[in-house]
Amino acid sequence: MGTDALGPLHPARTGEQVAHRLATAIALGEFSLGDRLPSERDLAALLQVSRESVRAALRTLSESGLVEIRRGRGGGAFVLAEWGEASESAVRGALLERWEEFEELFDYRRLVEGLIARTAAERAGAADHAAIARILAAFDAAATPGEAREHDVALHLAVARATHNGRLVRLHERLLSEVSLGVSAEPYTWAIYAEAGPHHHALAEAIARGDAGAAARIASDHFAITEDALRRLAARVRPPGIQAAGSGHDRHRRTH
Repeated sequence: MGTDALGPLHPARTGEQVAHRLATAIALGEFSLGDRLPSERDLAALLQVSRESVRAALRTLSESGLVEIRRGRGGGAFVLAEWGEASESAVRGALLERWEEFEELFDYRRLVEGLIARTAAERAGAADHAAIARILAAFDAAATPGEAREHDVALHLAVARATHNGRLVRLHERLLSEVSLGVSAEPYTWAIYAEAGPHHHALAEAIARGDAGAAARIASDHFAITEDALRRLAARVRPPGIQAAGSGHDRHRRTH
């Protein structure tokens, strides 16, 4: 599939592209107010760019008022605002310029995650069920969207591991990175938490009873939550009169 533009960044305009991605991640809720962004080293590794490019991007975000750079022990880049004057152009650069590729990615991810859930329901053992139940309880008890996001990632990783197929685990991780613009974090707000919770419980129950068909359907619908968040953000910055391509998610939902 054509997702090269969603992969590692290239040297030209790299600092600007990193700034666009991080501003979009903040606007999506992948990082909440007060959250500390990953370190320069971690961001450079995630996006496969130089630390100098990351540093330039963080300076841009600081100048636009989206993050605050704190020095010294316990310092770093902290989210100061979810939307700023430069956010609209950043989101356009990160999303709209390659929206057709995102449409294909959304479809691919729903298909793959449905397969992963189906396989987990067929293969999960007692240890897998226990791990899923333990992480689900932690998700339910999350005190902040950031905590919920961490447990969400852990839960779906546990489901992928329940397939007992390392290639499926790695594919799950790669798709998470691509749909989250390379920063490996799903958007998370309390509204998304409330929507995700029932899906998580239904998925865990389907896997526990070995209902492969139900697990596949639930997972496919569940992973459209991020897709819908990206669609809403794209609609916020799309010029009047310009419509997105038809939603594969809408067509998919009508089949269930």
